Amino acid sequence: MTMDFLLMEISDMRDLQLFYAMSFFLIYLMTVMGNLVIAAVTTLDKSLHTPMYFFLRNLSILDSCYISVTVPNSCVNSLLGTRSISRAGCGAQVFFVIFFAFVEVLFLTMMAHDRFAAICRPLHYPVIMSPRLCVHSTLVALLTGLIYAALHTLNTFRLPFCHSHAVQQLFCDIPSLLKLSCSDTFSNQIAILVSSVVICGGCFIYIIKSYIHIFSTVIKFPVGADRKKAFSTCVPHILVVVVFLSSGFYVYLRPSAISASIRDMVMSVFYSVIPPLFNPLIYSLRNEQIKCAMRKLMTRRINSGNVFRIKKTFPLQLSHSHVCGNK
Repeated sequence: MTMDFLLMEISDMRDLQLFYAMSFFLIYLMTVMGNLVIAAVTTLDKSLHTPMYFFLRNLSILDSCYISVTVPNSCVNSLLGTRSISRAGCGAQVFFVIFFAFVEVLFLTMMAHDRFAAICRPLHYPVIMSPRLCVHSTLVALLTGLIYAALHTLNTFRLPFCHSHAVQQLFCDIPSLLKLSCSDTFSNQIAILVSSVVICGGCFIYIIKSYIHIFSTVIKFPVGADRKKAFSTCVPHILVVVVFLSSGFYVYLRPSAISASIRDMVMSVFYSVIPPLFNPLIYSLRNEQIKCAMRKLMTRRINSGNVFRIKKTFPLQLSHSHVCGNK
């Protein structure tokens, strides 16, 4: 008999559960809408069909999917006052959280590489960031993410869970599940440690190294808008990367013997909610090209709506004018 898992409750008080559900649902809507707007704008505006915005579009779509894995289910559980999640649902959460987090790290690394090439190697930028390379690197990131997530998910769910089925987390993740197993989880912990240090640690070092080169180049710029623009974009990006990776490392690399606490829950929110929420703010509100493209699309939309209303009101006159114009 396959037993369901029980997720952690945010509070025993019904009012706080409802407040949590509504608050996180609003955050979810803001995140998804913000990311989808960026994806739409970078797709519709041809001037934004560049490597930088190609990766930004991919990151926005990824973030919309990433936050959809955990937050909606948690909100529904709080609204209904339930804690149960099936074994299949728990496995799906583990798989997709790992997959989207892994690909997010690779996308952030690619974006750092893009900025490094644009600022530090401007003459070689078209060769370094060719469209072919951008597409291939994205496909490789998705494929390796699927393999990475599948291996860790299968390695976790091959274990017997007999101590308890109460997951001390708002969603299913590997560290919480390892604490429920009655078998030896040392090999699982080593696999997580090695893969996290090699992949995520390597990406983090490369991102920091890229931004060190970027800042050393930007400092040589004349004092003005270009320097300010570079710093205003890069610094928030680095902060999001640091928060994302440090909170993920904290949750996944802690020994499973350490008991769960409210701090674990907060840290899980930092690596699963904060990056998808703040990425559109960093790359849209602080990006003049994105804001200009949004204004252009809105103006085009308003003008097309006005023309439609005029045609609907004066069809004969417009038809006559169109014919005369052709003459």
